[in-house]
Amino acid sequence: MHLIDGLLEVRSCSLVGLEKNTGKTVTLNYLLRHLPSCVRVGVTSIGLDGETRDQVVGTEKPEIVLRSGSLFGTTEKHYRQRKMVSELLDVSDIPTALGRLVTARVVVTGKVIIAGPGSTELLKRWMRTVEKEVDLILVDGALSRMSLASPTVSEGMILATGAAYSANIDTLVRKTAYVVHLINLPLWDGNDDDCICVSGAVTDRVLDKIMNDKDAKGKRLLIPDFTKVFADPMVWHRFEQQHPVVVRQRSRLLGLTVNPTAPNGMVLDSDILCKRLTEATGLPAVDLMRNS
Repeated sequence: MHLIDGLLEVRSCSLVGLEKNTGKTVTLNYLLRHLPSCVRVGVTSIGLDGETRDQVVGTEKPEIVLRSGSLFGTTEKHYRQRKMVSELLDVSDIPTALGRLVTARVVVTGKVIIAGPGSTELLKRWMRTVEKEVDLILVDGALSRMSLASPTVSEGMILATGAAYSANIDTLVRKTAYVVHLINLPLWDGNDDDCICVSGAVTDRVLDKIMNDKDAKGKRLLIPDFTKVFADPMVWHRFEQQHPVVVRQRSRLLGLTVNPTAPNGMVLDSDILCKRLTEATGLPAVDLMRNS
């Protein structure tokens, strides 16, 4: 399976959902089940995940199952609630909303709620403390935390999309393809001569200002990475027709997973959705809800 093959080529991977209930946790459980047993895995989250009920909309959520030998980082509260035998490795001073961050190793396979550091900086700090103990770190993201997918945090990323993002297939495909396009922006070649450098957020206002600057005509826009883009797709498309965009660091998009079912029960045709997403993004789109 291409998701597993890609994971074996990186040391860290972020799982990012374009909306809640797009299948991030299903994707994580799939990866944990199918990774070779010789791969030492570390798992945490930048937000609460693995709870049996979604705390925003109240829908049922799959629990995270960790096999023997895996490392995980979670809060003190959720460590006490684990349904497994584990070895406590560290209780750090990294704060979370539910106590200090606990790092442990699974002794007997079981279930756990993963709720890790609340910021990317604290997340990177935890990752540095465990990187010598594992071969691969998987980070389960949280709603609207696209910064988790920055190449400064993890080498690779897997994107989860689905009916919860939009119940209209045309809209869903278009919005997902836009995000994939941003992720795949080309790397900067090191030549500053024809670049306009923006280090902060790239908004509609920033793009309009550049497009209205006669001295900037035809110049490339250089940004840190795709997570800095907060522009409307129509504005972005118009900008790219006048100015190429390059990034200092590029995320490696390993795959696209799909959940065709929305929290309200609406179900999109999985075959059509996966086919349309594959055509629009160039990535194999996989419905892990039925192919796990």
